[in-house]
Amino acid sequence: DTISYYPTTIDDNFKQYEMLFLNNYIALIILSCLPTPSTAYTIPQSHLFPTRLPSRGHHSRFSATNTNNENTPSDTTFDETGYETDRLAKDAIAMDEMKKVADEEYARLRTPWKWRIRRSVWDFMEENDIAQFPRPVHHRIPNFLNADLAAENLATLPEFQSATLVKVNPDTPQRRVRHLVLSSNKTLLTPQPRLRTGFFSTLHKNNDNIPPALPIEALTNSKGAAQYGKSVTLYESYNVDLVVVGSTAVCPKTGARVGKGEGFAELEWGILSQQGNLDVAKVLVVTTVHDCQVFDGGMEEPWASLMKERGDGEEGAGERRGTRDTPFGPLTEHDVPVDIIVTPTRIIRVSDPLPKPSGVYWDLLSPQKLAQIKVLRELKKKLEEELGEELPSGPEEVLPPIAERGGRGRGGGRGRGGRGRGRGRS
Repeated sequence: DTISYYPTTIDDNFKQYEMLFLNNYIALIILSCLPTPSTAYTIPQSHLFPTRLPSRGHHSRFSATNTNNENTPSDTTFDETGYETDRLAKDAIAMDEMKKVADEEYARLRTPWKWRIRRSVWDFMEENDIAQFPRPVHHRIPNFLNADLAAENLATLPEFQSATLVKVNPDTPQRRVRHLVLSSNKTLLTPQPRLRTGFFSTLHKNNDNIPPALPIEALTNSKGAAQYGKSVTLYESYNVDLVVVGSTAVCPKTGARVGKGEGFAELEWGILSQQGNLDVAKVLVVTTVHDCQVFDGGMEEPWASLMKERGDGEEGAGERRGTRDTPFGPLTEHDVPVDIIVTPTRIIRVSDPLPKPSGVYWDLLSPQKLAQIKVLRELKKKLEEELGEELPSGPEEVLPPIAERGGRGRGGGRGRGGRGRGRGRS
C-alpha cells in the first residue's frame, strides 16, 4: 500500500529527486499491470512531485496510499492543473514565511529601511541584467552596465581634473575610476579591503617600486594595490582632495546614500577627518552608479514599489530634512552624503545636500564593529591614553550577513555616556 523513500543528506538531494521520480514511475507501471482491485489506489501529486527538496537532518516520506474510496477510478492520471495550483499555493506560503523571517531580521538592524532599499535595487538590477560581474550583486557595491562610461563622465568634472590626491573605494564598479586617477598622473588613495589587514595604500604610476612596463590596469585591483601600493599609517600627513565612493542607491535631492551595509565608507571618512587628512567643509564626495540606482521620485521601479511600501508615518520620528518624501529614512549622524552623482548618461549635482559628519562617532560604533577593525582599536586606545579616560562605546548591533564573519568579538571599552573627547569634530 505504501511506496516510501527516505533521503539522507542535502548533498544528495538532486540525485534523490531523480531516484524518487524513477521509483514512482516504476510503481505506476507495476500498478497498471495488476488486475483491477475492488479498492482503488491513487498517488497524490504532491507525493509524486514534491515542491520542496528535503532539508538536512529531516526525513521526508513520499507515499502512494490506499484511499479506500470505491468511486475512485482504477487508472492513475496526472492532474496537471491541480498539481500547478498546489505547487503555486505551497510556493506562496513558503515565500510568505521567508519574508516574515527576513523582516524580523531586518527589524533588528539599526536602519532597516536601508535594507529594504538594498534588496529592491539589487533584485531589480539582477532581474533586468543591469548587474555585471561579480554576480549576484547582493551584499556588494553592485557593478553595473556601462560603469566605465560613468567613470569617463566623472573624469570630466573640474573637481576631478584639479585634484592631486583622490580617494577611491576598492569595489569593482569603480575600477575604471581608479585607472583614470592613475593615468591622469594623480595619486590614488585606496583602503585595504574592509580595513582588516591595514589602513590605506597610495599608488602613483611613477612610484619607484612599480615597473615602468607594468600596465596601469594591474594596479587597479586589490591584488595590485597590495603588491605595489605604499602602506599609509594612521599618523602620516597628507591631504585628500576628492573622495569617490560606490553606492547601492542615492537621492539626488539630499545626497543621502545607501552602500552595501558594512559602513566602511563612513568609518574611513571619520578616521581621515579626525586625523586631519580631510577637510569636511571643502572635500566633495562623488559616486558613480547606474541610472536605476538614483531615486526618481517613485515614478518607476524599483522606486515605485518602495514608495508604496513606505506607509504613512513609517520611520517618521527623527527624520532629517528632505527624507519624508523619499524612501530614504532618517540617516544616522555618521552617514556621509554625496555631492555629485555620475551615471553613464548624466552628471547630477545634489540640489540640497545634507551636512557631512566629522570625526569618529565612538558612541555610535558598536562593540561588534570595533572588534572587526584593528586600526580603529588602535586609534581608540591612543586617544584614551592621551585623554586619560575611556571613550564611549556604541550600542550592541546585529551585523549584516556580509559583515558578520567568524566569531563575534567584544572590543571596546564600557563607555561612560556621552560622546567624549577625541571625536575630532570640527
